[in-house]
Amino acid sequence: MTHTTTPDGPPETWALEARGLGKRYRRGRALDDCSFRLPAGRVCGLVGPNGAGKSTLLGLVSRQVAPTEGTLHVFGVPVDDPAVMPRYAFLGQDKPLFKRFTVAETLRMGAELNPGWDAPAAERIVRSGNVPPSARIGTLSGGQRTRVAFALAFGKRPDLLLLDEPMSDLDPLARDEMSTLLMAEAAERGTTVVMSSHMLTELEDMCDFLLVLADGQIRLAGEVDALVPAHALVTGVAVDGGPPASLARHTVIECRVQGRQFQALVRPSGPLDGAWQSVEPGLEEVLLAHLRSPDAPALHTPGARVGPDPAPRAGSGTLPEAEGIRTS
Repeated sequence: MTHTTTPDGPPETWALEARGLGKRYRRGRALDDCSFRLPAGRVCGLVGPNGAGKSTLLGLVSRQVAPTEGTLHVFGVPVDDPAVMPRYAFLGQDKPLFKRFTVAETLRMGAELNPGWDAPAAERIVRSGNVPPSARIGTLSGGQRTRVAFALAFGKRPDLLLLDEPMSDLDPLARDEMSTLLMAEAAERGTTVVMSSHMLTELEDMCDFLLVLADGQIRLAGEVDALVPAHALVTGVAVDGGPPASLARHTVIECRVQGRQFQALVRPSGPLDGAWQSVEPGLEEVLLAHLRSPDAPALHTPGARVGPDPAPRAGSGTLPEAEGIRTS
């Protein structure tokens, strides 16, 4: 199969490329007109409230469901092409392992099902957690089962690892252990990771790229170190019980008034009022504000933007290659 080269790089530059991607069920739309790019080699946090479309998006990438409209490419190959299957591994929250299999039998099954199986890597992951090869899966702790599931995923040697809340049932110590394992293995292989999680502090420590979904649409997409500095947390004196009118010339994501003061998360459209106090927010503050305000204008960084695009929706935006937040 031949793939054309786009002006901004070969198709393989992008681990994922979605254009107008949508999925409709009888009960309604789960995804609507999603367009984004995920560069290869990134660790991407997939964020959104329950029902936002995160699991549907992962299901589309892992070929468990088919899109209703739009296109989706994995490393430049249409997602419905059989050539995509060896390049990804999917690990869900339920981690469906055979409880009566031993750990050794589970790894042997992985070897039988995957032609490019990396036995040393899979065995190293299990061995480093002191998981007995002769133990049956049903007798393992939650952390041990998760480790075996990761061993199956990395033993496949995937270029793309899809994780749907795989560590949500673990205690803090086990989560930290699995997070360290994940980052070490991904860094060693250059694996692209897409990880759905409700743990915002976990994402801040692990992810360098974000996809934020709300109501089935992409609200934020791009590099963390570009998305966060594009916002400012502004505090000032309220006017007549509300924010000052001059705040409206900036893109206001969320604004709260308490007593005589307002606090707003904004994307500045120019210098901020000298009477206001302005600081750069943290990632968690940006994410929470966008999750609480799903109607706020969407934002894509250049690395996440699919082009050429039709005219963007009113209020939506794409960051220029170099954009700072100016304060006065």
